[in-house]
Amino acid sequence: MRKLFITLAATLVLAAPSAGAQLRAPVAVRPDAMMSALTAEVMAVLGKEAGPARASELAQLVESRIVPVFDFHRMARLALARNWRAASAEQQDVLAAQFKTLLVRTYSQALLEYRDQPIDYKPLRAAAGDTDVTVRSTMRRPGVEPLTIDYDMTDGLAGWQVYDVKIAGVSLVLAYRESFAATVRASGIDGLIKLLEDKNLRNDTGAGAAGAAKLAPVLMIYGGPRAARP
Repeated sequence: MRKLFITLAATLVLAAPSAGAQLRAPVAVRPDAMMSALTAEVMAVLGKEAGPARASELAQLVESRIVPVFDFHRMARLALARNWRAASAEQQDVLAAQFKTLLVRTYSQALLEYRDQPIDYKPLRAAAGDTDVTVRSTMRRPGVEPLTIDYDMTDGLAGWQVYDVKIAGVSLVLAYRESFAATVRASGIDGLIKLLEDKNLRNDTGAGAAGAAKLAPVLMIYGGPRAARP
């Protein structure tokens, strides 16, 4: 009996560090809860008075919270389809970076336009162990049908990440596929890179009416144009 007790005690001692590590391990965050919290953070910043302070805070929030949650490399690959394989590794990195700039602006500008509308996240419909899910949400708008905003997400080494956003069933990533293919046919991969660089540069320097005009295609996806607000 004494020998059995010693063996049991030794086993518990050896197991203690592992058990402690499990107790200290962070609880996995559900993707729907993660996106709900992220949207709330962005909306809180967008609800502040327009000005340099809000712009600076939004830029920091984008880099620290939005960028890590979106897989822009995969998004660019999906948007380019078979043309992705025609690009060199260096060109792929540049395309992903430029596409990131374009999509982050589209996403934040769309949320800015609808910052006063509540967004409800639906309970996640996924089985235990699923690594590819769709997080569904609806934006309630007075006088019109709720707008669906769905995030296709996958769980990988970087945790849960978004690889597509569907607005009213329309993929923001795949919406670029046809125009990207046409540009590659006409001007090659370098031509597409130049197109994205020029577009992002114009977005950075544009303001006022020009900014509202650039947002118009996004608003068409989101349910129709509305008057621009600060």
